[in-house]
Formats: sequence, structure tokens, C-alpha cells
Amino acid sequence: MKRNVIIIGAAGRDFHNFNTYFRGNKNYNVVAFTAEQIPGIDNRIYPKELAGEELYPKGIQIYPESKLTELIKKFKVDECVFAYSDKPYAYVMGISAIVNAAGANFILMGPKDTMVKSNKPVIAVGATRTGCGKSQTSRKIIEYLVAMGLRVVAVRHPMPYDQDLNKQKVQRFATVEDLAKNNCTIEEMEEYEPHVVTKRNVIYAGVDYEAILRAAENDPDGCDIVLWDGGNNDFPFYVPDLTIGVADPLRPGAEVSYYPGEVVARIADVIVINKIDSASLENINIVRKNLANINPTATIIDGASILTVDKPELLKGKKVLVVEDGPTLTHGEMKIGAGTVAAMKYGAAELIDPRPYTVGDLTTTFEKYPNIGTLLPAMGYGEKQMKDLEKTIAKTPCDAVVIGTPIDLQRFIKIKQPCVRVGYELQEIGTPTLKEVLDEFVKKHKLVKKGKK
Repeated sequence: MKRNVIIIGAAGRDFHNFNTYFRGNKNYNVVAFTAEQIPGIDNRIYPKELAGEELYPKGIQIYPESKLTELIKKFKVDECVFAYSDKPYAYVMGISAIVNAAGANFILMGPKDTMVKSNKPVIAVGATRTGCGKSQTSRKIIEYLVAMGLRVVAVRHPMPYDQDLNKQKVQRFATVEDLAKNNCTIEEMEEYEPHVVTKRNVIYAGVDYEAILRAAENDPDGCDIVLWDGGNNDFPFYVPDLTIGVADPLRPGAEVSYYPGEVVARIADVIVINKIDSASLENINIVRKNLANINPTATIIDGASILTVDKPELLKGKKVLVVEDGPTLTHGEMKIGAGTVAAMKYGAAELIDPRPYTVGDLTTTFEKYPNIGTLLPAMGYGEKQMKDLEKTIAKTPCDAVVIGTPIDLQRFIKIKQPCVRVGYELQEIGTPTLKEVLDEFVKKHKLVKKGKK
């Protein structure tokens, strides 16, 4: 008899687990997806074209996770697969208790059943938490490899927030114009844009990650290496030839207490301990000890997150509103970001609390994540949230707005106050370095550099 399954997710790992293990598998009947963590992704259909029309002629309904117990009973569910990331162990086991109490098995799927093998060398970048510095690490890796004359094609962890998932089956972004053409949200642009603005590499994303991989391997501009640019603290969708993890000493202990970040820490060949310029020695040493306990053979690289500030003169003695990356503040639970560090470094007199001025979805965000504090998350999962962000900033009385997000928000929303842009790049401290690791990787895989054979 077929076993009835619910996949518990957030429009990413859940779809991937389905595509790689359940799609076309006649031993299972996936009766529903549930959605959490990302606003507005429930009450959609995973379409028949992606699900496989033979087994799922009507597609698969996506429900709010709050209905999980009801759904288990309604569909006589045998197994529930937990498939999203950046959650503390207590939360994950709390969902397990709900599932077990309703009578079903609770499943966590691993790499063997979910990783896709590439015909190109794969470097995977992951992290122990959201906001550790994966993106800047990926950019640094690409910078080194491009300087060697190699063509790198990046593949980003899924962010399919469009209502029509068929349109997002395979997406290729080579220019900033491609982002607009695909109606990307702020969250998507924050991840994709840094890859394409330098015109050094293209980036792929979407829903069907085997189809995405095959397209990336055969990219029209060429592909020597596939770089997996992970999301949250998930482990890779592709079988890696080199895994580089990033840990955050501003959140010591998270590397051994969040799912699936500890998986990343345990499987990493190399771990970058980032932000050592802003963390205490005590917390750095906690992270070092934890990593040594769970992965004693990993190469450890020390890194700093170096800030760039375009108009520091607007900060000294001023009352400022700091806007940080949304996911980093929400499910990433960070209490400080690049914008905050810049404001303090350049002498801002006060960080204005945005909570009295929030509207719409941003008010709801603070209700759901009450520990965000006096920072404003750049929530932009859709046009309505962008408008709410614009209105909230306009209502907040401040001398300047500090933009600590990876992209310039002024391109998408109107900000009447003076703005200060804050960027950040990875800087390795001492040795070993990423370049040393990559030199060895290129040599091992006999990759052709700068046209030489």
C-alpha cells in the first residue's frame, strides 16, 4: 500500500526533497505540503507539471503549517517530512511531537536521498545559521577562481515566491535586467544581484534543481565549476567535491544547536569563522571548541566582515534608522547587523526604534519576532511588503536611514530621508586562506586555467 506523506516546508528544501525522492515514486502519495517561515507562500498549488502529471494530475495543495494536525488526520498520513532550515532543536522536536501525537512518523531526510550528482566539480558554501556570511564567502571564492581564468556558474538555494511556480522551474540571471524581468522580490535580489553586477558569473535558481544543475553545467557562457550558494543553514542539494561552511561567533553555540546547521558544520571540509573583528575572544573560542569537537579534521579559516560606508559623515551625532537584511533579523535571530555596526562605528547618536511607526505586514513581523528590537527588517517578499516598508521608513522620524542590506533599497522604494549605504566583504585573517584551499582544489581536479592545458 502507498504511504501517505506530508512535506513540512517553506518553499525550498520541501520541493527539492519531493522532486528528488517522491516524484514518480509509486510507493508514496504526497497528500500535501505545509508552509511556514516565509509570508504568503501557503494556499498555493505545487503544479502538476512539476509534481508529475501521472501521479499528481491536480498538483499538490500547499497549506499553512498551523493546520498540520488536522491534515494528518484528514488524509490518514503515515509520514511527515520536516524540510526547512534554521530552527533550534527544541523547535524541530516540538514539530516532531505534534506529528507523533497525531499518529504519524516524523522524518528528516539526509544527503543520500536528496543530493544530485554533477558532471562538473562542485564547491558548496553553507553555514551554521542565516546571516553568517555565506554570500560574501561565495563572492570571495568566485573572485579567486575567476582570477585563475575559470568559469564559475553559481546556483542559489531556492527562493520561489512567485504564485506561478512553473515560471520558476529554471531561472538564469546574467544581468540586473534579468532580475526585473523575473519579478524578483527584495529577498531574491539580495542574493542574486551581487553575483551579476560584476558580470563575472551568472547565477541559477528556481524549483527543479536537477533541471537547474543540467542547465548550469551547459551554460552558454561555459562552466568549469558549479558553486552551490546555500540558503539559511541548509546542507547542499548537490554532491559537493569541496564543502565550505561559515560559522558566526556572534551567535556562539548555534553551530551545535540549530538544524540543519550542525550538519553543515559536520560535513564541511573547510570552516570559515567569520566576524572575528566584531566578536569577543570568549565567543570565538566557544565556536572553535565546538567545531573541534564535532569536526576535528576541518580546515579552519579566520575571517573578518569588513564594512564599506559610502557617506559616514551623515552618521556622526545623528538619529538614524537602521534597516537590516530581513531573514537575518527574523528567523536568523541576529541582534546586530552591518548597518548597526556602521552606525556605532561612525558615531550615530541614537538608533530610532521603528516599532511605533510600522504598518501592515511589518507590524505583523514584529509581533511574530518580538526580539528584533530597534532595527527594521527589510521585508520584501512581495509588492505589498515593499510598500509597507516604504511607508514605515517614511513615518519614522530620523536624520538618516542606514541601509545594511546587500542591495540598495532606493532602487525599489522611495526614501525621503538621506541614506547611507553599508556593504561588507570577507577578509581572511592569517593562514590558511581560501586561496590556498582553492589552489589545491583546482590542482586536484586538473582544471584548465587561463587557456593552458
